[in-house]
Amino acid sequence: MKKNTKACDLQSCLMCRLVLKEWKLPVETHRKNFLVKKGEVIIKEGDTVNGIYFVNKGKVKIHKTWGDKELIIRFASNGAIIGHRGLSTRSAIFPISATALEATSVCFIDLDFFMSTLKINSELTFQLMMFYADELQESERRMRNLAHMSVKGRLALSIIQLKDQFGVNDRGHINITLSRQDLAAFTGTTYETVFRMMNELVKEDLISVTGKAISVKDPRGLKALTLIA
Repeated sequence: MKKNTKACDLQSCLMCRLVLKEWKLPVETHRKNFLVKKGEVIIKEGDTVNGIYFVNKGKVKIHKTWGDKELIIRFASNGAIIGHRGLSTRSAIFPISATALEATSVCFIDLDFFMSTLKINSELTFQLMMFYADELQESERRMRNLAHMSVKGRLALSIIQLKDQFGVNDRGHINITLSRQDLAAFTGTTYETVFRMMNELVKEDLISVTGKAISVKDPRGLKALTLIA
C-alpha cells in the first residue's frame, strides 16, 4: 500500500459520521490514509489484528477460504468498514481477507485508538452493534441458501444484490466489474457453473452481458428464481 497524501474529509466513513464532533480531531491525528492498487491485499486471513480499515473511495471484496475454494462474503465501497470481523475477546486473528477490486483509497485506524473510540462514542458503538446483527442475519440467510436454493437461484440473487448495492451506470450496467471467478465465489459455486448459468439467464432474456458488464432486463424473472419452496 502506498501512503495517500490526500486525506479523507472526516465526514464520509461510518466512524467519522457517528463520532462526537470533538472526537474528530483525535481521529484526524491517528488515521493513516493509503492508496491500494487493483488486486492488492489489504487484509490477509490469519494475520494478527492491528487495526480497522475504512474505504474512502473504491470497491473491495471481503473473502475467506472455504475448503480449497474462495468464498466472497460481501463487498465494501465508499464509507464502509473492513476488518471489524477480527474484533474478538477470544482471538486477535483476522478471519477474512480483503482485496481491492479497483484502485482504492483506504483509511487505517490502529486497534487501541479504535477501541477507545468505541468506549467514548456510544452512537458509533450502537450502530456498529446493529451492523454486526445485520451481518449475522445475512450470514444465516446465505447458509440457508447454500443448502436449499438452486445454483441458478443463488446466481440470480447475487446479481440482484450487486445491483441493489452498486446501482447501474449510464449504460444500464451494474456499477461493479467482476470476473466470472469472483462472481462464482460470491455465489458459492464454480467458474464453470457460473459460466453455464449466465448463458442460461441470457437465453431466457433475464439479463444481458457485455464482456464483464451485466445488465438486468427482467427483475421479476430473476427474483422468481430466488424463491425457495
